[in-house]
Amino acid sequence: MSEKPRLERQAMCDRLAMEFQDEWIVNLGVGMPTLCSNYIDPNKEIIFHSENGVIGYGPLAIEGQEDKHLVNAGGQKVTAVPGMAIVHHADSFALIRGGMVDVTVMGAYEVSENGDFANWRIPTRKGGGIGGAMDLAACAKRVFIAMEHTTRDGSPRLLRKCNLPVTAPAAVKLLATDLGLFEITPAGFLVREYAPGWSLEDIQLLTEATLTLADDAKEFVCR
Repeated sequence: MSEKPRLERQAMCDRLAMEFQDEWIVNLGVGMPTLCSNYIDPNKEIIFHSENGVIGYGPLAIEGQEDKHLVNAGGQKVTAVPGMAIVHHADSFALIRGGMVDVTVMGAYEVSENGDFANWRIPTRKGGGIGGAMDLAACAKRVFIAMEHTTRDGSPRLLRKCNLPVTAPAAVKLLATDLGLFEITPAGFLVREYAPGWSLEDIQLLTEATLTLADDAKEFVCR
């Protein structure tokens, strides 16, 4: 089972991006979530928001076509699209705190079955890096998570209860891992889609929390 292929990071982020609705303002956290901006649906206008003040940017810039002055909150070079705006850092956070962000996509170390998530501190590192995650988790209309299903040593990240300091309680609505797409429901983790070649039983063995298979569950969809 452990040798079965898992989903690539871009596929995971593409799948979350498919859930974005027309004219949503979408914030992408540092790391894996930034890959969501690479997915383009010609039938939707998505406004990508970055804490550093870039509003309405496009996909990550390809090598050789970067503009060193145009970066997202993680310092990655991004592309300009018509209508893009550059605003003050404080104005960018005013959009967040004003509840105007429709969804924020963040990474996490752990997610619990009731939607708690931890993404700012682990015991083996000094200090922490909560940054704007606290504002986003509290003020965005929705929180999506993109992360690996297990740690490097194979320990579960989908838990009954988070072991690490929680960033926000009961905030997560949707979660993409390298094993599938999971919705947080009152009954816990609902498996909406699963990685090719994986069964519910396979995924459950790598998950502490109890999983429930959706009635319309299907193989993972990506572009």
